[in-house]
Parts: sequence; C-alpha cells; structure tokens
Amino acid sequence: MSTRRLFGTDGVRGLANTDPMTAEMALRMGMAAGHIFTRGAHRHSVVIGKDTRLSGYLIEPALTAGFVSVGMDVVLVGPIPTPGIAMLTRSLRADLGVMISASHNPFHDNGIKLFGPDGYKLSDAAEIEIENLMDGDVSATRVESAKLGRAKRLDDAAGRYIEFAKSSLPRGLRLDGLKIVVDCANGAAYKIAPAVFWELGAQVIKVGVDPDGFNINLGCGSTAPDRLREMVVSHNAHLGLALDGDADRVLFCDERGDMIDGDQVLGVIARQWQAEKLLKGDGVVATVMSNLGLERYLTGLGLQLKRANVGDRYVVEDMRTGGYNLGGEQSGHIILSDHSTTGDGIIAALQVLAALVQSGKPASQTLRVFSAVPQKLKNVRLGEGVDAKAILELSGVKAAIASVEKRLQGKGRLLIRKSGTEPLIRIMAEADDAKEVDTVIASLAETISKAAA
Repeated sequence: MSTRRLFGTDGVRGLANTDPMTAEMALRMGMAAGHIFTRGAHRHSVVIGKDTRLSGYLIEPALTAGFVSVGMDVVLVGPIPTPGIAMLTRSLRADLGVMISASHNPFHDNGIKLFGPDGYKLSDAAEIEIENLMDGDVSATRVESAKLGRAKRLDDAAGRYIEFAKSSLPRGLRLDGLKIVVDCANGAAYKIAPAVFWELGAQVIKVGVDPDGFNINLGCGSTAPDRLREMVVSHNAHLGLALDGDADRVLFCDERGDMIDGDQVLGVIARQWQAEKLLKGDGVVATVMSNLGLERYLTGLGLQLKRANVGDRYVVEDMRTGGYNLGGEQSGHIILSDHSTTGDGIIAALQVLAALVQSGKPASQTLRVFSAVPQKLKNVRLGEGVDAKAILELSGVKAAIASVEKRLQGKGRLLIRKSGTEPLIRIMAEADDAKEVDTVIASLAETISKAAA
C-alpha cells in the first residue's frame, strides 16, 4: 500500500489559506471524497460541521461546492463537537461526515477530518484513495447540471447532540449539588457543553465561551488549564473540566486545582465499569505513551492494558479488533464505544461526574486512582535532510538504546520513535526513580544529537 501524503494521523491539517489548507484543496477534496463515497442509487449526502476559527468561513463553502459539484447533498450544522459529526453522520444516514477543525491548535491553523457512514474516521486505505483522485483529473467527477447537489442548514443539530450526550449518563442519575467549572476553549462546544451539564442539574461556571474567530485555545482549554485551575479554587468548585477546540478531548482538575490526565480518567472509568459489569474485553486500550502506573493499577484490578500507536484512530482500531469498549490517550481523548465512535470530551466528562456523584467523596480522592510513575519526554530536533529512521538504525545509537532498555528492565519503560509530522526523534522514559529517568533521557538525547550532527 502506498503512503499518505496529504492526510496525517488525524486528517489534513495546516496553516489556513496556505498550502495544503487552502480553498482549492478543500474544493478538490470535496469532489474526490464525494465521488468515491457515491455508492448506490440513493440520494447521497454529507454532514459538515466546524469549530469557531475564522478560516472555517473559507474551508466550509469550498468543501460544500466540491460535494455539490459531484451530486452530493450537503447538510451544514455549524459549530459542533467532532463527536457530534460522527453521531449525526449515522443518525442522518449520511454517506460522509466532515469536521473542519485543527483541534487544540491555535486559530491560524485549520484541518479537515472525514468520517465514513458508520461514524468512524476513514481508514488509511480510504484516505489514500481520496488523495490519488485529488492528484489526478478530479474534474472528471463533475455531474451534469440537473444532478447537482443541494445545501441546507440543520438548525437543531446542537440540540440533537445535547440529548445524545445526556443519554450516556446512567439512568436516574443527576448532577444536582455539583458546582463545576467548564472551559470550552472558545471552541466548538462553547454553547453545547454548558447546556449538557446544566440540564442535568449541575451549577456551571463557564469559561472560554466567547469565540471571536481568533481566540480558540488561546489561554484556555485543555492545552492551557491554568485559568481553569484558578477558577475552580476561587469558586470552591467540586471539579473543573477543560475541552479542546473541537471537544473530542477533556482534562480535569480536582477541587484543589490539581490536574487529572487521561490516564487517570481511564483508570476511574475502568474501575467503575468493572464494578457495574459494563467493561468489555477485560481491559483497556491506551497508547504507548500511557503511564506505567496505569498499567500496574489495571493489573491490580485483574485487567490488562493493551497499548496502541499514538493517535485516537489507532486506539479505536484496536478496540474494535479486540472487543474493548474503553480506550483513550493520556492527552484526554477518551473513547467510550458503547456511546461514541470517536473521542468525546463531554460524554467522558459525564462518566467521570457519575463516578464522582456515586462516590460521595472529593474529586482529589475519587479521580486519582494511582500514583503516576515519573515520566519524561524529550524531542531531539534533526537538521534539514537528516533521515530519522537512518539515525535510529546506526549501530552506536542502537547499542545505546539497548543499554538503557536493559537498565530499565523490570522497573521502567523506554520508547523511542520518530515524529510523523516534524523532523524530530521523540524519547520517552519512565521509571520509579525520577533521577534515573533524567539520566537516561539526557544520555540518549546526547547520543542521538551527535549521530545526527
């Protein structure tokens, strides 16, 4: 199979109005994807949502024109979380779903994520097929004028997703008495998230709910949680939660303002679901980056930790293959496949809030279920033209890596991988002794830097 050139681990992403994230590319993508997913004699349709970036006004009409030109009807839903697009694609029996977002990136970036009719992100093979058609004579996909598609807006899309999200909370459970700070990152969930939690009975203190096209993820959201932490403490809230720009990930802070990452969330939900006999697959799917402390905790519960490659799409693939219904990433992508086909920050938050309500204890006790093993990540930047794969194959580098692996055997982990998007080699080490982690990281970084010089 050939490799993808345009698509990365989570769709296409780049600086808006600069190649590849241009209106011209979006037009061609709409034509190519629409043509490929026109299968059968029925009237074909695509659902398009977006976050709050200024450049959404550039990408959305270009995609719409592309889909309409190949005879596909377009349903425009405006700002909505990425998992809302996955849900609506299935609910509306659409042939494709599209989310225009660069997730946690600053406003000047944008991206396009594609979902198939089953609500799952497209496979590598499907993305390659789209790329190949975009590289060819895409004009051949145009239909005659009488067969052009139509575009319309779905005014109640947000309300549909709110009801869908609320239905994931255990029946009969409410959030009355809870005071929570909700940081929406000035992003796609700025109206939806506060409504979900308020309708279920919580007192909601809103942060990051005034998007202006430029301030998405700016000093707020899951990548900048300091304001959230301050608000939780100053308002004496029980919990704080921070979404990212497209609300497919979530991080938390307890009543003391201390952060709780995705690994802890996986542990909390695994314990809860195991007790309620809801957990499938006798374990959890996480990634190679997830903390060793989580693995040890799950082992203590009689559960296994299955590690996937970095990227929520790979977590989902392993979940589907192995029959798991809980998976996620340390960064806050939590996939609950009984409810959603992709990471869903709001639905994950509801499961965490359910655990908090049922425990009757503070978040600092309920949501921190294991002690994290000291972990450190260091990126070694390579010079222009330096092949990361070749560097990692050098005998001196391989010997240094083997030596560290032997040193950490039984008491820690080492992970070395090249970045898929930047000229970097990423070094991650974790062990019970933090000083030892610092030592081995520094040693390997020096070895790789010298080899790449």
